[in-house]
Amino acid sequence: MTQTSTTTTAAPLAPHPDRLFPADPAARDIARTVYEAVADAPIISPHGHVDAALIADDVPFPDPATLLVTPDHYVLRLLHANGVPLDQLGRVSTTPTDGREVWRHLASHWDDFLGTPVRYWFETELHDVFGLRSAPSAENADEQYDHLATLLRSPGFRPRALFDTFGIEVLATTDAPDADLAAHARLAADPTFSGRVLPTFRADAVFDPARSDWRHVVASTGEAAGIDTATHDGLLAALRARRQYFIEHGATATDTGVLDAGSTPLSAAERERIHRAALEGPSGVTAAEATAYRHDMLYRWAEMSVDDGLVMQLHPGVLRNHHQPTLDRFGPDTGHDLPAVGSFTEPLRPLLNDFGTAPGFHLVLFTVDETVFSREIGPLAGFYPAVYAGAPWWFIDTPAAIGRYRAAVTDSAGFTKTSGFIDDTRAYCSIPARHDMARRADAAYLASLVVTHQLTEEDAVRTAHRIVSDIPRATFKL
Repeated sequence: MTQTSTTTTAAPLAPHPDRLFPADPAARDIARTVYEAVADAPIISPHGHVDAALIADDVPFPDPATLLVTPDHYVLRLLHANGVPLDQLGRVSTTPTDGREVWRHLASHWDDFLGTPVRYWFETELHDVFGLRSAPSAENADEQYDHLATLLRSPGFRPRALFDTFGIEVLATTDAPDADLAAHARLAADPTFSGRVLPTFRADAVFDPARSDWRHVVASTGEAAGIDTATHDGLLAALRARRQYFIEHGATATDTGVLDAGSTPLSAAERERIHRAALEGPSGVTAAEATAYRHDMLYRWAEMSVDDGLVMQLHPGVLRNHHQPTLDRFGPDTGHDLPAVGSFTEPLRPLLNDFGTAPGFHLVLFTVDETVFSREIGPLAGFYPAVYAGAPWWFIDTPAAIGRYRAAVTDSAGFTKTSGFIDDTRAYCSIPARHDMARRADAAYLASLVVTHQLTEEDAVRTAHRIVSDIPRATFKL
């Protein structure tokens, strides 16, 4: 499908076939065997941010930069950190940006990505998907841009064709409480489309009355459900109705990002009082009241999951929009969400006391603070039937961090109480590269267990298959 670029003005782009495998020859041979057993397995992507309309509409991508650079906050943040203003990367909707200029910025800063997972993903997708054989550089930027632009105009590089080329079987999106899910419905009803694109219910905007958009989202959720949300009971009823709507459109999970994992419930009277006060405006509640309301909402969210069966994904510990001037000018998801210290064991105790052993309840815990893998998430997953250890993601979805995650979590919880790989991306064409990286890193870890006689090679191959297929299907009820 790919067409090979013949440019010779830069270093060769040739990802090594044994990349990420151990240096020890015996372990490397085993890792290669394990990886080859799953290299071409279908991709199960239960947590991501690709817009379903992209696939449903199936229109050609406008240009290489819009596809590969502008939507990817991993790329944006490193270019910004190395001196490229965001307004030169297509992040100001009122100012047209030349895609060629955006690509030139990436090519000129190619070496700034050395050693990062972003460089790894880019090398894999540019080589395997787009057929480039030279690394981007200032000298070849225009030639490569033209090559990519030509490919994107061809039928084989439209979104649905790439969906098939990538080997995606299931792709979950992330959707607001008032989303109509029309694109998902079109795909489900289209006999020419064989994949599964499933919505995921993301409603944490209604959890925190201190948010500037809280009243708007509460109102829009009620409008979508046809239920008055002027009371807290009304809001809960509207959320239950919207969850059911998502289930009817194929959803198997929710996704929740909050500052902390506190889950202490409030009395009905207290949460109603705070709800009514918050509707009067942000100044109607104190910071302590807003936090208590958010903690109660997390508890209620688990309660709903026990009732309707949706998998509950939870990722606390991120400081959103750290740089106010960037947020004011460019909006969210522009690279300055930053990690905070994570904690789960005590904050989740109220929730887990009541629901941690509830039949059918699945709570997948993600973190950007990898110190909690061995200290909290692994042990929690190793006791509570409901708890699953979410894979490294965001800042720590790197080869080294994947190895540390496996070592930290496997001791306490084994493999079956994990999530499978989570690509968490808006960058559509990086999906196969990200999953390939995870398969290689897991093959390396499994090989380390084989050479130390903790697993047989047959066990390692079987476990690799489970990691890419059986485990995410079971964890996310696919």
